Amino acid sequence: MVFTSTVAVTGLNARPDNPGPGLAVARCLREAPEFRGRIIGLSYDALDPGMYLRDYCDAVYLMPYPSIRSSDYLNRLQQLQTLEKFTYLIPCLDVELPGFSRASGELAAMGVHTFLPTHEQLRMRNKDNLEQLGQLAGIRTPRTAVVTRRDFFQHCERDGWRYPLVVKGIYYDARIVDNRHDAEQVFQDIAAHWGFPVIVQEMIKGQEYNLTAVGDGQGRLYNPVMMKKLATTDKGKAWAGVTIEDETLLAASRNLAAALNWRGPLEVEVMRDQEGVYYIIEINPRFPAWIYLSVGSGGNLPMDLLKLMHGESVTTVTPRPGMLYIRYAMETIASIADFEALVVDGGKSSNGAHLT
Repeated sequence: MVFTSTVAVTGLNARPDNPGPGLAVARCLREAPEFRGRIIGLSYDALDPGMYLRDYCDAVYLMPYPSIRSSDYLNRLQQLQTLEKFTYLIPCLDVELPGFSRASGELAAMGVHTFLPTHEQLRMRNKDNLEQLGQLAGIRTPRTAVVTRRDFFQHCERDGWRYPLVVKGIYYDARIVDNRHDAEQVFQDIAAHWGFPVIVQEMIKGQEYNLTAVGDGQGRLYNPVMMKKLATTDKGKAWAGVTIEDETLLAASRNLAAALNWRGPLEVEVMRDQEGVYYIIEINPRFPAWIYLSVGSGGNLPMDLLKLMHGESVTTVTPRPGMLYIRYAMETIASIADFEALVVDGGKSSNGAHLT
């Protein structure tokens, strides 16, 4: 089937040290042979590079931050849906998911189809539920603390914690800290950006493996792709990786999908320590920034998601192991008029549409 519908994709930030997944999702759709539709990019900053890469987005618009009142957010989405007539929406940022999940009825009333985890599924995969997730997956978890006060770091070593530690936001961000001073600073910064609680984990030394797939909402995972990180940024984000086959990671991910009846995209992150013991460290309720590797290994998970939203069957694909990807940074050129259109008018479309 040829898809001619219009799809909205969020999360077009592309910072080299911590890129969002939206641009990679748009790239996957654009390169799918059966996709002939339009792609609408939605983002939160006029300097997000994805707002200027017209090979992937036919129109781009600024959105209010998800922390703004949900009515403002939905009103803006309704305005853009009326203008651009998109019928599918793929959110790509963790912080967006709770609001979109709660607003599934309103989105359907707008004529916008989604395929998202439920509010309860999102609650279950929260980082403060990691121990329970490890039990469902059948593998270990690192020691984890849910922290709301900076003075945790004043006594954590006395309580058996050892640096380096990993400090994480409840929605996003993870940083390695080597001492109390750095830990307190990172704690304050993450809390200011993402709110409380802040998650503290022991750091597992070893090799990180990731899996991404789409859950059908009935316990099945479609076309899982597994990747071993070969190089990372200072924030631990993958800069290079290679597709692998790993039965322990695959079994753990399938256990989670079956136990949670996961619906929509997900990423499962595990560490394999120096003794070969696996630890689950995180579950993300969206596609990862490295999702284009699903195309490079012979599949296309964003296109699979679109088929599920459309009620179409998904063809099973066995990803090719040994496919390497390396991220790179490059400049894109845009006119100041394009920037002004985003800042002043809130968006720009290639079909001549204008906000009213």
